[in-house]
Amino acid sequence: MPVRVHKKGIRALGISESFVKGVSESSILVGVVMRADMMVDGFTFSTVKVGGMDATQKIIEMHQALNRDDINVLLLNGCVISWYNVIDLHHLTDVTGLPLICVTYKESEGLEKYFKKYFPEDWQHRIEVYQRNGPRTPLRLHTGHVVHARFLNVSEEEALKLLNKFTIHGAVPEPLRIARLLARSLTKSASTKITF
Repeated sequence: MPVRVHKKGIRALGISESFVKGVSESSILVGVVMRADMMVDGFTFSTVKVGGMDATQKIIEMHQALNRDDINVLLLNGCVISWYNVIDLHHLTDVTGLPLICVTYKESEGLEKYFKKYFPEDWQHRIEVYQRNGPRTPLRLHTGHVVHARFLNVSEEEALKLLNKFTIHGAVPEPLRIARLLARSLTKSASTKITF
């Protein structure tokens, strides 16, 4: 189903994470459902293994747990999270049925050498998924900031319109900004004991 990028009530599910490198065994994953008028109307939570390969399935489960048919697009803060936990973007969009936009904020020479260095047992699988995700496209937002995006089931023009719709200032779309803030807050709160 095509995304109606001009629809006022369009909703995005933005997913971001937080963990403490060298300390955390798992990373807190937060999903925020937001309308284009910046109204937040849903949350979902999970954890993924730091250095694992479970992020794709956990995001699928987060989407399923919401049990909603009014989410129009999935936004991700990167496709390699939680210390090289690689998200399979094609599998994710195939299972959820949602168009997907994955954004990063810096240029990169690639991560293949790190997969080989840190994951001798499955580096080939990680590289395979990473390369299948495809190259990033630089997009200049209406704020003047440039993001580097991978997008599936939407055109470059539609991806840019959607990102502009959900970005108030800076480079980070609001669903991702709020998801990241919440994930970081949960991570920093020493008194918070969360299990998913």
